[in-house]
Amino acid sequence: MVGVMAWRPSLSTRPRWRRRLRSLGALLLLAAMAGALWLAQPVPAAAVPLVQVIDGDSLSVRHEGVVQTIRLRGLDAVEYRQRCARADGSGWACGEEARTVLVELAGRGPLFCSFAAKDKYGRTLAACRTRPEPEGVDLAAEMIRLGWAVATDDALLPEEGEAERARRGIWAGDFERPADWRAAHVRQAAVLADH
Repeated sequence: MVGVMAWRPSLSTRPRWRRRLRSLGALLLLAAMAGALWLAQPVPAAAVPLVQVIDGDSLSVRHEGVVQTIRLRGLDAVEYRQRCARADGSGWACGEEARTVLVELAGRGPLFCSFAAKDKYGRTLAACRTRPEPEGVDLAAEMIRLGWAVATDDALLPEEGEAERARRGIWAGDFERPADWRAAHVRQAAVLADH
């Protein structure tokens, strides 16, 4: 039986390869950490003039010379045409009131917004403040804290819980979650259009 002898590095070359592999591994680790730090940096906020408040979670701003519709990230406000019920059972235009509150919070502008991706309706998602971070009011967090929107971001759930416990805004009575209200009204509009 003739044996085939496998090539084995000599004892003197093994440590050199190990050092090279360790060095390469350390470089890759450092590159990964640097990339993670770079991605974790907040997107710089742009100062943008406010054009108008559309409803409780949507605004128009002038960004890079163009009027853009933005939707605030992390919340879902009651829709402009949505009605809610007070504790005594009387109905009220909670959607109109949510818009009024956002108008008051945003003031005359400018706003300081960090822009993100677009949503399925083509609106740009953004986090906006009344002044550069860390100052000013985070519009999404404040709308939720005041009870005019529900949180869609886990980071804003404490504000929602605070509004619910204090029975602020829509939490003062009964309301339909904005997503449920939109779904029901899209179905109603489709049924009416078919007739």
